[in-house]
Amino acid sequence: MKRFSYPEADLDFTWLWIFATLGYGVGDMITTLALIGYNPLVREGNAIVRWLFDMWGIPGFVAGKLLVFGACFAISLYALEVWEDRWLYYFPPLLLTVVGGFTTGYNIVLLSA
Repeated sequence: MKRFSYPEADLDFTWLWIFATLGYGVGDMITTLALIGYNPLVREGNAIVRWLFDMWGIPGFVAGKLLVFGACFAISLYALEVWEDRWLYYFPPLLLTVVGGFTTGYNIVLLSA
């Protein structure tokens, strides 16, 4: 089996993870914290994230985000190095970018309401 490797792969990988970090890591995290901090009656809609907030507060929320981000990063690298699967190599950062963009947008709508 031919190894999946080409010069643009590193650049693509870098930009995809920058977008994933901005959308899922920064955008969603900041808007979620703003939304929850803005109104004490507002609770997180995701049951797992709500549990993390209830158990450990903001550090638990951040740890959960980092865990998901790290798992997706590991899957992406594993897909490249072991499985040599190009599709799975790109899927995790794309998924985090889409999820982060959606939740950031949704949180902004909720904040503006």
